[in-house]
Amino acid sequence: MNSLDANIRTTKTKGELNSLRDNGNVPAIIYGGEAQNENISISKKVLKSLIEKENFLSSIITLNVDGKPQKALPREIKYDIISDEPIHVDFLRIVSGIKVRIEVPVKFLNHEKSPGLKRGGVLNIVRRKVELKCPSEKIPENLVIDLDGVDIGESFKISSINLDSDVTPTIQGRDFVIATLAAPTVMKEPEKPAEAEAAEGEVAEGAEAAAAEGGDKPAAEGDKKEGEDKKPAEEKK
Repeated sequence: MNSLDANIRTTKTKGELNSLRDNGNVPAIIYGGEAQNENISISKKVLKSLIEKENFLSSIITLNVDGKPQKALPREIKYDIISDEPIHVDFLRIVSGIKVRIEVPVKFLNHEKSPGLKRGGVLNIVRRKVELKCPSEKIPENLVIDLDGVDIGESFKISSINLDSDVTPTIQGRDFVIATLAAPTVMKEPEKPAEAEAAEGEVAEGAEAAAAEGGDKPAAEGDKKEGEDKKPAEEKK
């Protein structure tokens, strides 16, 4: 679990917020549960390093607010429209029993063990993330699909993923598809054995030799050629 140091901030004016940002910090807020909302500031450098990691918005963060740890879930990041730098973050306080809607990424394992992929099949990913409704303390890190032994023509639906009884997809009423393993658009021809290639080469050479020797056959000895005089008939005595 990632952690982030934070400090309570007392900024109220726009000028104070700008000064906070100029000093390398980002204003943020922690809300949720029965506790009061907390206005905090966090290091922009550390925040950006966490944002660059995969699934930041679906990962629980330990916020050390003035040395006191509490778990929170990043819910929204606002960026400067010109510099694209983060300028504000909303954190949802993790409180047992409170349900949240969250998009959880799908993770595929064992690509190298799929016979379908080895034969040139294509993994068509329909949904890279699935929106779930779940208790904030039971948010899955990702939804895992194992490709071990999977062949061409197989598909993965939400029902094929084991979810906790308290965790449900927000799409209800249908067993929607997450991914399929489809046939390649161009099938590879099987390689011919070396013996077959050699035999084909011999046949081709024989055909070429026959073509080179082709032409009119010479007349056989003793055969009469057209235009030769016939033997005159015997004279009657």
